[in-house]
Amino acid sequence: MMRWFYEKLQLSERLKKHRRDLHRIPELAFQETDTASYIQNCLDELGIQYESQVAGTGILAYIPGEPGGKTYCFRADMDALQVEEQTGLDFQSQKPGCMHACGHDGHMSILLGLAAAIASDDVKTKDHIVFLFQPGEEGTGGADIIVQSGILDQYEVCEIYGLHLFPEINQGTLGIASGPMMAQNSEIDITVWGENAHGGMPHTGKDALMIASQLLISFQSIISRNINPIDPAVITFGTLKGGEVRNMIARKATMEGTIRTFTEESYRILKKRLLSIIEGFELTYDCRIDVDLRELYPAVHNPGDLVEQWKEAQGEKEVIEIAPIMLAEDFSFYQRKYPGLFFFLGTKNRDKDLIYPLHHGCFNFDEEVLMMGVESFLNILLKKKSIEFNHESERV
Repeated sequence: MMRWFYEKLQLSERLKKHRRDLHRIPELAFQETDTASYIQNCLDELGIQYESQVAGTGILAYIPGEPGGKTYCFRADMDALQVEEQTGLDFQSQKPGCMHACGHDGHMSILLGLAAAIASDDVKTKDHIVFLFQPGEEGTGGADIIVQSGILDQYEVCEIYGLHLFPEINQGTLGIASGPMMAQNSEIDITVWGENAHGGMPHTGKDALMIASQLLISFQSIISRNINPIDPAVITFGTLKGGEVRNMIARKATMEGTIRTFTEESYRILKKRLLSIIEGFELTYDCRIDVDLRELYPAVHNPGDLVEQWKEAQGEKEVIEIAPIMLAEDFSFYQRKYPGLFFFLGTKNRDKDLIYPLHHGCFNFDEEVLMMGVESFLNILLKKKSIEFNHESERV
């Protein structure tokens, strides 16, 4: 793409406006009604057809190509977080306790910019392009709902692409991993039931707090002794609560944790051992232990052939191979059914103090990266020859 094209579209200004407008109106998962209305208005102005109420509050927009063309999908997530904004920006969140602290305002802006570029009279579309604005990424699995609905099958999607702004990588650098890139994750809640007793007579009760403490320590042996040491896996319990007063044996103790793996095999082993340890503790301590294990997102896994094609498409852009990370992303649901690729767009800029992590009240990014995001998507389509400049435009 050439500079004249961006300037003609006023794409940089358009991207900045979208980002700031969307940043002011953050909404939680499946409550993105104002966000959806904004996106629909933008699509109406561009003359792009779309379906609304996808997975409740999502939008699927579509630019047709030539008969017989393939269909490529590009996805952006829409929801915000229950985070109090601390950036002090003049366009900061207008909703107390709610903020786009994970860059989804940027993702939507990039996708709207991509749509504007492809809808331009200067571009000829040979393949069909789907722009998917997905609700409910933050812990609620909106992607799974969309896949289960079959709407992507109706449009005969053959490949799907997504990106995420990422403050651990330098601004403008693209990061990717071939194979596992982000973790499969599950949530686990455990309740240990014992019996109250006086603290001076512990033998007359069953100490739920002590049992839970021993259980927590025992779980770590799964990672060190049952999982292949070159296959990363994590069991982390962030809460352990129990007891009422200092001199009473606790009748009840609760634990809340998360499980992260990169392979189904490691998860299968981990789950089996975890449940067997719990059963053993029930026998050992003659108590009842309730378990609620919720499987959330699969692992993000990038096919090697798509990664190589993507790298070639990015040309002179700086691309780095990253190590897989234990964060989770529901883009993985798309990859279970369709060939798909997910990558990071770096936002770290120490000179501008843009160093805060995702989900932080001070998270922010330089809006120059939005154009880089649009370019990275356009490069994919140009490499596939899915779009091209009209001949008259090429002579401008």
